[in-house]
Amino acid sequence: MSGINKVILVGHLGKNPDVRTLEGGVSVASFPLATSETFNKEGRKVEQTEWHNIVMWRGLADVAAKFLQKGKLVYIEGKLRTRSFEDKEGIRKYTTEVVAENFTLLGRKNDFESDGITSDDLTVSNDSDKNYQ
Repeated sequence: MSGINKVILVGHLGKNPDVRTLEGGVSVASFPLATSETFNKEGRKVEQTEWHNIVMWRGLADVAAKFLQKGKLVYIEGKLRTRSFEDKEGIRKYTTEVVAENFTLLGRKNDFESDGITSDDLTVSNDSDKNYQ
């Protein structure tokens, strides 16, 4: 039996997506997403925030560049991916990212009207191309 690698997050963008175009015209967008939870600790309310590195590829990245902005509330489905790289000093580092497969903009209807977004634009999927790098 194969495993399941599925991530579902609802959170706010920490900054506008950073969109790059790689060789061959492939678009990639990346941004931090904050998720928060509140719990009681010794009778007082405590909020804990986690930061997640989100990566979107190809058409999904293009749509993210158009509609996602710092502070927007978004629902994201994807999978975890860990990769390694060498920093400027040649030291191998590792990072774990959420590779998004689709997203839905959340919030009140009037949050989107000023941005020119219609209800058809609120959910975006990358189903046509599952060959992520």
